[in-house]
Amino acid sequence: MTLLADQIKNAALNFGYEKCGIIKISDIDGYKEKLEERIEKVPEAKGFYQGQYRFTQLKDTYPWAKSIVICVRKYGKYHIPEHLKGMIAKYYLVDGRKDENSKDFQDSLKYEKYMKDLGLRAETERGFGLVPLRFAAMKAGLGIVRKNNFFYTESGSTVYLEAWLIDKELENIETPKVRPCSEKCNLCMKACPSASLSKPYTMNPIACVSCITTFMGRDMPNEKYKEQIGAWVYGCDACQDVCPMNKNSWKEIEEFPNLQELSEQISLEKILKMDYSYLEEVMQAKFWYIDKASVWKWKVNAINAMVNNYEEHYRDHILEACKDSNLKVREMAEWAVNKLELQ
Repeated sequence: MTLLADQIKNAALNFGYEKCGIIKISDIDGYKEKLEERIEKVPEAKGFYQGQYRFTQLKDTYPWAKSIVICVRKYGKYHIPEHLKGMIAKYYLVDGRKDENSKDFQDSLKYEKYMKDLGLRAETERGFGLVPLRFAAMKAGLGIVRKNNFFYTESGSTVYLEAWLIDKELENIETPKVRPCSEKCNLCMKACPSASLSKPYTMNPIACVSCITTFMGRDMPNEKYKEQIGAWVYGCDACQDVCPMNKNSWKEIEEFPNLQELSEQISLEKILKMDYSYLEEVMQAKFWYIDKASVWKWKVNAINAMVNNYEEHYRDHILEACKDSNLKVREMAEWAVNKLELQ
């Protein structure tokens, strides 16, 4: 079985992954305790974390699964259009997990086929995963989670994780070579615009700018943290950008497929002018944390960014948004008009 585990790991490295480890499915048993610790620290987020309990029932949900193959892929290698920095978090711009045009996605498919060709049953979910990804990666010794709650390897936090359940009991565990956070460092907490990072290794998703601008934040005019969101429209990079362990980790040496062309269609003003078919077919396919039924959030978030960083030429765009076909957008635009006293 050691030979098979080595084959699986070496294949991952050949398909472009930075790291690969294999753990037994029983190694996830401690996740429930960690989840309940998190809820105890942030009780107001209990509803948010309820969905994570699915990871505590893997043996019941997938009785055939024996092990977890967990892989790390670096994304901090792509060129990011300058005008999108500070508006859309970099990770989402180069997220290859579901982008069929990306080499990362194609490599993932090839790797899965490789495992199946070995006679393994291998299943994954190329989004939020079938297992608690960061927990599994730590159990495999591939890196550590830092005070900002992001997973780090020697490459910093500009990596994402993929995992497969397989039907063979295998193991391939590394010893992490990443030094821990300095006890004195609190840069990520100081940089967090909404104090979502109120304590080390603790995050309140209810206050997180990235959460609010993607799958949460359904009532922006009354959102407690709308001013703290600042110029962000989708996601937030604040805590990762200030982390000393990310210094010089991003190398813009490759172009992500179609990103430059798409970026030319994105600005605060252009978002407000987007028709809903474009938002549903193009923007949602790329930025899938906002579902199709909620693509109006793009316009709401753009208006919020305009208010937080108001410039005179935004005026006509906000007034025009008062006539948008979507009620949520009209409500946000009307709130902005009153806030800015545009009439």
